Amino acid sequence: MKIERVTGRLSLRRTIETGTEEQRRAVQNIIHDVRTHGDTALKMYTEKFDQVTLDSLLVSESEIEAAYKEISEDMLAILREAAANIRDYHERQKRESWMTTKEDGTILGQKITPLDAVGLYVPGGTAAYPSSVLMNVIPAQVAGVKRIVIVSPPNKQGTLPAGVLVAAHELGVKEIYKVGGAQAIAALAYGTETIQPVDKIFGPGNIYVALAKREVFGQVAIDMIAGPSEIVVLADETAKANEIAADLLSQAEHDERASSILVTPSMKLAIEVANEVQKQLETLPRKAIAAASIARYGAIYVTDTLEEAIAVVNELAPEHLEIITAEPMLVLGQIRHAGAIFLGRFSSEPVGDYFAGPNHVLPTNGTARFSSGLSVDEFVKKSSIIFYSEQALKENGKKIAAFARAEGLEAHARAIEARGTV
Repeated sequence: MKIERVTGRLSLRRTIETGTEEQRRAVQNIIHDVRTHGDTALKMYTEKFDQVTLDSLLVSESEIEAAYKEISEDMLAILREAAANIRDYHERQKRESWMTTKEDGTILGQKITPLDAVGLYVPGGTAAYPSSVLMNVIPAQVAGVKRIVIVSPPNKQGTLPAGVLVAAHELGVKEIYKVGGAQAIAALAYGTETIQPVDKIFGPGNIYVALAKREVFGQVAIDMIAGPSEIVVLADETAKANEIAADLLSQAEHDERASSILVTPSMKLAIEVANEVQKQLETLPRKAIAAASIARYGAIYVTDTLEEAIAVVNELAPEHLEIITAEPMLVLGQIRHAGAIFLGRFSSEPVGDYFAGPNHVLPTNGTARFSSGLSVDEFVKKSSIIFYSEQALKENGKKIAAFARAEGLEAHARAIEARGTV
């Protein structure tokens, strides 16, 4: 890994990918085809991109039963315990509707209503992601969403990974469809003969999925345009190089575009970590992916002081931040921008990916400056409630009418005056 001394401001914010013109046109054509031809288009694109011909898009009961046979009892118990932890955490995020009454009889409030239907895109490709199922479905259920739909690209056998199917079944999801890519996003947004449309789409995917989510935004809501995974480790001389190297590689193995960064005031630690990363890379099953990630987006930044290191972290605004210092709780208060914060050497980032309870769907590309990780709030709507009393309108009607006329909206003013209270 390259080691660089940092003495001033540092920003590694990446431009959020918007794709090439050719990719955008391809996505627009796919969406048009799905809107026009429905299931026929979905099956055609599944055959073209996934090299499998499907009779049915819906996952069958027999596929669920087969998936359970592939999962060990130990793994099933772990998945269930992780689900319980995640549910417990998200239950604490739940908001309630409220109303308050003022002395003049006015009632103001807020009504919390869950979305009717949401869609979850679970990526396929080089790995299976049952954790993504847990992290997206559980907060939707806690929020009270009644209809939850999962879409995911099928493998060459025409089914989905066992872990994904088991996780979905454990949570009671009934609608699981074997379709991926931009065509799956189009189906969720506009509907087909088999897949009814949803109100909001969640989940990461490749550039075509990201572009499709951009295209359908407005017809439906979307969660975010997710970029490659990121980790920043903020560490001082008390940290252990082998542990930091392992944590950096845990993100690097995700994707060749993933970013793994150490920020430290210790040059000694920086050199040790760089050596450890190269050593540990040699035995990784996903060595090629992790090595490419480290070569392109891996870095170690050395500052003069811990305070300067903290400033660098806030500039980076990382998706995942580990604080491995002598007093991590004292550092926590100085962190302004991070999607998730892991404190101390035993809070390795994969603890949050799978088991602790907080959501692992987090802002990337420096967007932790202004956005948060996935929560129950993403699955509800908030409606304001106003019951204005006659007394309140008598007291405030002239002010409201004057405000309306100041904006040149005479009809607004007259609507207040029509009540005969002004």
